[in-house]
Amino acid sequence: MSKTSVVIMPQTEMILEQMGEQIKLARLRRKLSAELVAERAGISRATLWSIEKGAPTVAIGMYAAVLHALNNLDKDLLLIAKDDELGRKLQDLELVTRKRAPKERSET
Repeated sequence: MSKTSVVIMPQTEMILEQMGEQIKLARLRRKLSAELVAERAGISRATLWSIEKGAPTVAIGMYAAVLHALNNLDKDLLLIAKDDELGRKLQDLELVTRKRAPKERSET
C-alpha cells in the first residue's frame, strides 16, 4: 500500500513552522535538552527536531505529547477553533426562528 501525500497550503506551512519555533523556544526557555523532552514525550530526538521545524508529516499526537512534556502546554490545544466566528454566523443563519410564541397548554 502506498501512502498518499497531503497537500499543505503555503499559509498552513508557515503556521506550522511558527508553531514549531514556538515549541522550540518554550523548550529553550525551560532550559530542557532536546533529548530530555523527546524522552518525556516518548519520541525520538529526530522527531522532536521535525516538530520544532514545523514538519507537516508528524502526527498531531506527537505535537501534543511534546507540548505535554513542556509542563502541560497541551492544554493550549483546547483553544483551537474555540472562537469560530464564521461557524457561529453560519449556524445562526440556519437557525429557525418562530413567528410567534407557542400556545400555552392548559392542564386539565
